[in-house]
Amino acid sequence: MTNDTNFCVILAGGKGKRLWPVSRESRPKQFIDFFGTGRTQLQSTYDRVVKIIPKDNIYICTCKEYLDLVAEQLPDVDSKHVLPEPVNRGTAPCVAWAGWLIHQRCNEARVLVTPSDQLVQNEEAFCQNVLHGLDFVAGRDLLLTMGIWPTRPEPGYGYIQIGEPTVADDIHKVQSFTEKPEREFARIFMESGEFMWNTGLLLTDINCLRQSFLELMPDMPNRLASLDFSVSDEYFASYLAQYYPQYPNMQLDRGLLEHNDRVYVMKCDFGWADLGTWHAAYEYKQHGEGDNVVIDSDVMMENCRNNVVRLPKGRLAIIDSLDGYIVAEEGNVLLICPKGDSSALIKKYQSEMLLSHGTDYV
Repeated sequence: MTNDTNFCVILAGGKGKRLWPVSRESRPKQFIDFFGTGRTQLQSTYDRVVKIIPKDNIYICTCKEYLDLVAEQLPDVDSKHVLPEPVNRGTAPCVAWAGWLIHQRCNEARVLVTPSDQLVQNEEAFCQNVLHGLDFVAGRDLLLTMGIWPTRPEPGYGYIQIGEPTVADDIHKVQSFTEKPEREFARIFMESGEFMWNTGLLLTDINCLRQSFLELMPDMPNRLASLDFSVSDEYFASYLAQYYPQYPNMQLDRGLLEHNDRVYVMKCDFGWADLGTWHAAYEYKQHGEGDNVVIDSDVMMENCRNNVVRLPKGRLAIIDSLDGYIVAEEGNVLLICPKGDSSALIKKYQSEMLLSHGTDYV
């Protein structure tokens, strides 16, 4: 059963550059059916949250370039609930925008903020955790993150150090955040039993969210969080066009959470992965013979180990004696590169392609 005071903000404005070439600037990962399930990552996220949050209480933050993609993939979402940034300023300003709209509708709202590119294995456990968390934050002056116990020393994730316990057995004060540590530090974190993966999922009471944004940029004039609720739609549109570009480029985790002393973490266990890198996709999917992962592709492999392969429909790959590589093709680009910590390599390739071949290849 849904609760009319529960709201959700889905973040769908990322470029997905680390999953290039399958994720492109014109159609990044959240708009792709990456695993061949019949639903894109954005659609899967919406399907997950609409089970527990009324569809009229769901907002989508995205870039203006992706408005048509959002409308095409989520036709049930009212166009007024799709918030296209005039310019890309990161996740913090767009959540401030969504928060202002939600507070205008319901000053007792409890809010879930979720990325649109997360992989969840146990959706029933996810829904139970979210509802429990929303009940916990109601009327409280705190920000609640959702943590997952690490299963490997993943350097591509953020880590949360667990602090003092609260009245709820599964909720603790956050002692520290560490963003994308070196692999050896990630191993130390995992083995210590004190650190969880930061899923990027945030739950909070709308009044706490508003106050946190007011405190985040105290010297900045024309803040969305302090805007009067009585303004007309026409004034609000002109306000955004004029003042939104003045916001700093700021991510929600680093801006709002890491500099706030009232952040807590819930211990969750719903089977989670962030579809941010090829290595994460490899770890998430079930491994086949030779520990290879073939994602919705037609492939014949011999003497191959530890590879991840993702090809377009209609392509057949025959691969022999390959160990520890990414093989990925989309459109006009075929990528073959070492799998381990591939993000830096892919960033380099994208920069070189942009200089030598232009935007059609990125």
